[in-house]
Amino acid sequence: MTATDVIQALQLAPHPEGGWYREIYRSTDRVQRGSESRSATTAIYYLLEQGQLSRWHVVDADEIWHFYSGAPLELLAYDPESRQLNRHLLHAGTAEARPVGVIPSGVWQAARSLGEYSLVGCTVSPGFEFSGFKFTADLPDHRAHFVGELSQYAALL
Repeated sequence: MTATDVIQALQLAPHPEGGWYREIYRSTDRVQRGSESRSATTAIYYLLEQGQLSRWHVVDADEIWHFYSGAPLELLAYDPESRQLNRHLLHAGTAEARPVGVIPSGVWQAARSLGEYSLVGCTVSPGFEFSGFKFTADLPDHRAHFVGELSQYAALL
């Protein structure tokens, strides 16, 4: 299947951070987080075509990425507190890759396909809300982090 075939078959729509997505599950169970009540878990299909990217962003909940098909996906995780960068290669058929990547709450993340397209799923707990999503480029002093090893990924802002 081509990327267009997958986008049409799964009825994906453009995602604000780049790529294509569709929410496939939102738990009716609710959890309390501070003063906010949220779904316990949400899940989406997410597809990046060659040349598309998931721009650097941060989510206020834990996110688990699951590889489904296509080319390997490069998933970047940067902890602004420790200044630690981790590169995950998501795929099911290579020795250096793993089919699952975990991004803890508050860790900056970005991704890109290393081929024609990568199809993954993202599970967020507590459930994803756009109110808990921020582009890293909108955070004060974010540029101070994009030096040294992280500078090679500044184009993903």
